[in-house]
Order: sequence, then structure tokens, then C-alpha cells
Amino acid sequence: MLRTPLKFYILLLMMVPTLVWSQKSQLRGYSIPEGLPQSQVYDLVQDSLGYLWLGTQGGGLCRFDGKEFTVYNVNDGLSSNYVQALSYANDTLFIGTKKGLSLKTKSGFYKVSTPEVQFIYRNNTDTFLATTSGIYKYHSNGEATKLQLHPTLDNAVVKDIIFFNKTYWIASSKGLWNASELQDQPKAINVYKTNDFSAVVAYKNKIIAATFADGISVINPADDTDTFLLKEPLNINQISVKNGNELWVATTNEGIVVIGLDDYTEKRKIDQRVGLGVPHARRCITDRQGNIWIATSGGGFYKYFENNFTHYDRSTGLKGNRVYAVHATENSIWASNAEAGLVQIDSLGIHPIAIDSYFNGVKIKTIAHDPQGNIWAGTDGRGILYRETITKDSLIVTGNPLTMVQVDTIEKKEIKDHIIDTSKGMPADWIRTIIVQNDEVWAATYAGGIVKFTYDARKEQLHVLKIFDTNAGIADLLIRDLKPDETGKLWYATQKGHLGYIVNDKVTDLGQVLQNNTAIGSLLFRQNQLFLGTSGNGIWWGNTKEPYNFSKLSGQKSPYSENIYQLIFDAEDNLWAGSERGVDKIVLDPSNTVIDVFHFSRNEGFLGIETCLNAVDKDKHGNLWFGAIYGLTQYSVSQNTKETFPPKLHLETVVVGDKPLDSLDFKIYKKGISELQLSPKQTQMTFSYKAVDLNHPQDMEYRFKLNDGQWSLWSPIHQQNFAGLEYGRHQFYAQARNYRWEESEPLTFHFFIDSPLHKKPWFQWTVLALCLLILGLFAWLYIRKLQRKNKEEQERLQIENHLLSLEHKALRLQMNPHFIFNVLNGIKAMGVHNPEKMNTTINSFATLLRETLYNSRRDEISLQEEVQTLEHYIKVEQLMAPATFTYAINVNSELDPQEILIPPMLIQPFVENAIRHGILKGKQAGVLQIEFKTDTSFLYCSVTDNGIGIFTSQQAKTKTDHQSMALQVTKERLASISGKNALEIKELKKEDQTVAGTAITFKIPLETDY
Repeated sequence: MLRTPLKFYILLLMMVPTLVWSQKSQLRGYSIPEGLPQSQVYDLVQDSLGYLWLGTQGGGLCRFDGKEFTVYNVNDGLSSNYVQALSYANDTLFIGTKKGLSLKTKSGFYKVSTPEVQFIYRNNTDTFLATTSGIYKYHSNGEATKLQLHPTLDNAVVKDIIFFNKTYWIASSKGLWNASELQDQPKAINVYKTNDFSAVVAYKNKIIAATFADGISVINPADDTDTFLLKEPLNINQISVKNGNELWVATTNEGIVVIGLDDYTEKRKIDQRVGLGVPHARRCITDRQGNIWIATSGGGFYKYFENNFTHYDRSTGLKGNRVYAVHATENSIWASNAEAGLVQIDSLGIHPIAIDSYFNGVKIKTIAHDPQGNIWAGTDGRGILYRETITKDSLIVTGNPLTMVQVDTIEKKEIKDHIIDTSKGMPADWIRTIIVQNDEVWAATYAGGIVKFTYDARKEQLHVLKIFDTNAGIADLLIRDLKPDETGKLWYATQKGHLGYIVNDKVTDLGQVLQNNTAIGSLLFRQNQLFLGTSGNGIWWGNTKEPYNFSKLSGQKSPYSENIYQLIFDAEDNLWAGSERGVDKIVLDPSNTVIDVFHFSRNEGFLGIETCLNAVDKDKHGNLWFGAIYGLTQYSVSQNTKETFPPKLHLETVVVGDKPLDSLDFKIYKKGISELQLSPKQTQMTFSYKAVDLNHPQDMEYRFKLNDGQWSLWSPIHQQNFAGLEYGRHQFYAQARNYRWEESEPLTFHFFIDSPLHKKPWFQWTVLALCLLILGLFAWLYIRKLQRKNKEEQERLQIENHLLSLEHKALRLQMNPHFIFNVLNGIKAMGVHNPEKMNTTINSFATLLRETLYNSRRDEISLQEEVQTLEHYIKVEQLMAPATFTYAINVNSELDPQEILIPPMLIQPFVENAIRHGILKGKQAGVLQIEFKTDTSFLYCSVTDNGIGIFTSQQAKTKTDHQSMALQVTKERLASISGKNALEIKELKKEDQTVAGTAITFKIPLETDY
């Protein structure tokens, strides 16, 4: 009776390590549906930029950036679409094909005539080709020559070459050879073993050589006795040393066989049982990020990587892939398994749980357990499954019945399923969440509110203690999560964004605590803080005490999705968030600011892809368990994450106008050593640049700037077009960052756009100089013409002014004969009747004559002298006038009248006209006012009288030649001195429009004697 269970458990224990390993070591396949042109991949190599190059059988050459394929074939210059071997060195890809060697550089493909190439070996300086007809050496001039090593080897199919301990080891169809050098007629060359050898590697002090059909020879060249044969595996295509001490053997029929090099025993296989599509493996390589890539014949190629995740799905023991609920108990993990019931995972493996047939085909959305270890599971439409564990004592009899009988008591556990649904008093059968608190159970239904109840399993009776619905204060019954905090409050969150809690059977509904009716799907507590996972609005947090204010998690980085289905803290207090894109580990500082975000999706081993609502828990070891639509995933926090490196940005193409510059050596331009010279018409440029991350190609971001401008925002776009660039020197900068926000070194491209002839400074200066010269010549000629004209005009004006001056002088000298006659007759009459007045008149007249004669010889006199002459003249006129009149001469200037210069006798004609033809002809007492004033530029003079008016006088009087000529000459003198509008003569009017006198005003330029 004991043998069968014992065998079962032994077998199960043997399966557990394999199960765990198979899930932590993940395979990601790429074949024709992903864009690979042919499923037979014979070789892989990674270049210095990070691209993975694939050689296919019939599909040509492929370049892979982790996301997209770029295919090259014979139409692009490849020798053959059947690629056997690849190697990369010095920015050149060496491609071994069935029709010889091809080389790919930045400028294109080049063909080299050789036999079919099986393998390409490079040392520091030389390249050797293992062909179907011996070994060829490739020369830098683009030719390949056959090496004459040994007649047998020269006609063999050479498959592999290594250099170890100063000796070349050559695997061929005609044995394993060693040679002192690879050159014609080497000093020493021997066949070490005769067999069909397919591959050779070195490990420590040993040579490991694989045959195709007779196993693997482990050889110690220094000790022939330390040589042995591994008879399995067979049908070997390639061998390589990985992870320090593992021999990875690519076989035709067993996939990859991993052999431990410490004891030379098989450790594991990577074959169809663990996800390899076909058993035919051709080659495997390790990239810079530690991933191992496996090329297969017929299944495409695979990325193999070990990670912190262990994944469980249908292929590893689950009944279905969808896991709607996860719950950790003391020693196991419980999970709902699609619509196929429950599974229990413990140290012995996965155990499907048989449950009552009533729950067949039903989704279990929540799992909980009570202190007695009983399981409570809420379903969609079938109420609650209560899985009771009953412990009973059983008696067993041991010993020999003939001598002694011993009776022992042991505990025996029985399981009993109970159905708790509406038929037993539940208000609803659709259960969202179950919380067990001591003997009381809380169940959040889909639309019936929250139910608090107890259950008597012995009597199978349900006791509903209270229903919390709209009547109890819950505003929205579409409850999505229910969780207790550390103080005993039971919090709920709803579809319409309502948040509330229950204490002492009293509901406190806080209303819609977030904006835009955001649905809250997940609740998580840490000390006195509450974190909310929402649908479409990210993660929010706040305090569990008043005031209940919530803020969105923010920082330099953000979670990869705004749809949060799961929230949990790990043992290191990092926040994990599950979404439709995988899971994020969010590192927070004490103020809950996001410091960093680590994203895990399929590329990182999270094969569940889209997580399920609140299907997450943490076991007693601190491991996290995530339920998803493609299985159950365990994350072990004790393992280290894979090291990351800053990306390496390179310039793929530069297009000027519509012509790509494929021949450019971008490495030179990138270093800024040289610059591209462009013509004036080449003002449109397109830059395509790329950084490769095989693990996270979709998370690579780029930014750019031109010259000294601002950097652009980070975006997935890695091509920029510039049109209408200015002439002159430019610098284009680009930078990349990976999913860890590690930034590449900025890439710099220098170019110079020559300006057209009319834009060149020397040409512009020359044209400007010519224009200025021509303009200067025209200006000079024009100025000369103006100067001549002005000189002629000036000479004419000088002559006219001189004539006027002479005429004025002559008039001044002549005086008015009538005036002189009158004065003399008056003096004669005064001698009989008034001798004293006669003397005064003679003196005044003499002074006037003397001043007139003296001033007539001068071009300018002071204003003071002019005023004195005017006073003498007016006094003479007063003495001779038949009627009396008064006068006033005012000088209103900040300047001393002695310093102001004025042409002599300029005012006298106007004064004479005012007295004789204005005042003396009037009936009222005459008043004469003469005023002088100055500003910064002119001397202003006004002569005002209260006579009959100048225009009335001119109509009535008979003009004398002297008077008319004096006025006319004076007007012309003023025009020549101050311009045509310098003189103004107007009659003064009273209110009744009768004439009140005459006002004469004029101005002349202000001149002083300093």
C-alpha cells in the first residue's frame, strides 16, 4: 500500500527542480510571423552597434534590432541567399555563403570569389575562411587566396578553427588537425584524430572537439592519458562555452544539450519540451546583455534568458492559463484556474483541487482563508465556495498480535465543500471580494452591496449580520475592491470612483475622491497611507485619516500604464503595479515621489502579459505572485536583476534632398573631425539615427537639437528632416536613452552649406563698394552741380544784396528832401517865435544826420545804437509834427542790446511810414510802439501805431518816390536776410471792425558780437 504513494512523491520531487528551472529559463521565439524571411537560421552574430545579424537558408541576410527585421538578399548585392557563417570586425560584416564570401560595409556589399564558406575565423589582424575546399585567407585588397597547409586538409570540408596555447586547432571532415601557423607550408601540421569533426572549443587546459556522429572528445594536449570521449549527445552542429563552466551543444535532433564542464554530466536540455519549436539547433551565441540566442533549422531563432520570474501555465500543470485570483496561506499558494476550479502550489508542485461540480465552468474571482485554514472562494454567479478542513482522530493498531498490541491515535483531515448562495440567504451570487475577520466574513458583491455574515458549517446555516447598501450609505454599489487597514476600518472602492469605509457597522462614504469619475479598482495600505489603483488614471495616494486628500504618484519617471489592476509592496518596500502591459516595480522616496520605475514584460520573463484585477499576493518568503491572463507568475526578490548599459547611438543614414549619402564614413563625422560640404542648393537634410536594445526596443527614446538650440523632447521618433536650412556652418546633435533612462553619448554631425555667389560676404562687399562708388560719383557730380548753382545763386544774391545795400545806403544818405525842407523851414520859423525849440530841433537834427552818415558806412550796428538812432529820428518828427504823439521802444531779451547786431536803418522806413501815413493822419492822439524780442535763433521786431491803417493810407496818399522805394528796398532786404515770409503787415481792427491802426512785424536771424 505504501509503495505507490512513495513512488509518486519521489517522482514528484524529481520533477520539481525541472519545473522551476524550465520556467525561470525563458525562451522567446522569432520566426516568419514576426518578420523573419526564412525559418532556417544557420548563424548569428552581434555587431558593435548592438544589431543581431542572422544568416538564413534561402532568405538571405537579416538585421534584427529586437523589434523589426531588415532583409538583404542577392538583389542588394549578396553572393547567395544561403548564408552559412557570419563574423563581424572593424565595421565590416563578413558573410559566408554557398557561393563564396560577401562583405557588407556602410557603402554596400562586396563579393569575394571563394568556395562555399562554412566558418569565418578572425584573430587580431587576419581573417581565415573555413570552406568546403580547405582554408582561405582574406586580404585587405579584397581578394582571398587558398592556403597550402596539407594535401589532405586542403581537400577537406573545414568547419571550425580556434587558436589555443600557440597552436591552431582545425575541425574538418577529415580529422582534427593542429598547426603551428596558418600559412603556406607551416612548420608543423598534424592530424590529431581522424573523424568527421564539426566543432572545437578550448576550456581551461583542454580541447573539446565534437564529431557529428560519434560524440565529443575531451583532449588534454599535454597529457594523452587525460583524454576521454562523451558518447552523447550525437549529431552535433556546434559547441560553445557559456556561463563560465557549461558546454552548450547544438544538435540536429535534441536541441541544445547543456553539459557541466566540472563533471561532464548533462545538466539540462533546451528542446521542444521547454519551448524550442524544433529539435534542430544550429548555433548559439551570447550578446552583450547576457542573453543567449539560439539559431534553429526550421524554427527561426530564440532568445534564451534566465530571470527572477517563475511562470506557471497550462504547459506546466495548470488546467488553464487565466488566473483570476491568487492567495497565499502559510505553506502554499492558492489560485483560481480559469473556469476549471482551484489549484494549490507548494514545495511539491502544482496540485489541482477537486471541488463540487456545482462550480464547474465558473470563474473564481477572490480567495481568502480563515484562522482554521479553511478556504473561502467567491465566484461569478454561483455564490461562495467554503472549503472546510475537518480534523478527526483515528485509531491504528501496531505490533505483533501474538505478543503485544499497541494502539495509537493519529489526526486525519477530511475536506468538505459548502455552497453559500442565494438559496441559503445570500443577497447575491456574484462575489467580488471576500475578507475574513475572526468568525465574521465580509463579502463585496457586484451590485448588491457588502454582506457581513457568519456560517455554521455543522448546521450549514448562513447568518446574515448586516447588508451595507444604498440604504446604509454606500452611494455606488459597483464595488471593485474591499480591504481592511491597520486600524480595523474596512475600506471599499467602486466603479464610479467612490471611496468609503465601515467602522462599527457604520458607513462613511467619502464620495468621488478623484477627478472625472475615475474607477478605483485596487486598494493598498502601508501604515497610515492608502494607495489607489485606477482605470486609466494611474496610481493615487493619501492618508487614512482626515483630511482625505489624494495626490497622483509623480516623479521623473512614470509607470508604463495608467490602467492599474494590481498593487502590492514587496519586502524591500517597493511598490509593484500590475497592468495590461505587465508589471512595474516603482521605487518611492519617503515623500512618495517616484525615484525609478523598472518595467517587466514578456522580454523580461513576465509571460503572463496582462494582469488580472487584484490577483496578487505575497508569500511568507517575500516572493510575489501575479495572476494574469496567460498564467501565474512568481517573482523571487532574492535574485539579482540583469545589468544594463547605456545605449550606443549611431547615424544610420543622411539624406541630402532626396539622395542618401551611403558612402559617408559616419564615425569621422561623429567625432567632429570633419564636416560635410554642401552646395547652396542643398538646404534640405534628413538624419536617421538609431540605438539598439534587443531586450527593450520599444522603450528606446531619442532627442535632437540643431546648433545651439534647445534639445527636443524625448520621443520614439529617430528621424528628423530639416528644410530651408540657412547657409553656413551647422552642427546636428542626437541622443538616445533606454528604458532605464540611461543616456547615450551625444552624436554630433558637422556640415557646412556654402552660400550662393550673391550671398558670399566678399561678393556682397564688392557689390556694395561698387554701388557706393557709383552713388558717390553721382553724389559728387550732383554736389558739384549744386555747388556751382549755389555759388552762382550766392554771387547773384550777393550782388543783389550789395545793390540793395548800396541803394539803401544811398536812400539813407539822401533822406527825404521834403523832410529836410520841412525841418529847415520849421527851424527858421522857430527862430522868431521859439528860439529854444529851434536849438533843440537843430541839435536833434544834427545828431540824426551824424548817426545816419556814420551808420551808413557799417554793415551791422548794435541794437542799442539802432534804438538811439530811432529815438533821435522820432524826436525830430515830434518836434516837426503839427500834432503831438507818444512813442515807446521796448527791448525784451535776456541779451544785452549792446551785444545784439542788426543791419543799420532797417526799421526806420517802417517807423517813418507809421508816423507820417498813420499817426499824423489820424484824429486821435497818436501812439507809436516799437518792440524788440529774441529767442535762441531770431530777433523779432514789431512796429505798431494807432493811425488810419496802412491799406487805407495807401489808397488815399500820393506815393513819393523816396518813400515807396525805401519800403520796397527794405522788404527785399528782409526777404534776402530771413526769407519770403519774414515780414508781416496787417491792420488792427476794433470790435466794430473799424480800423484801429497798423502792426508791422518781422524777424531776422539773431546775431551777436560774441
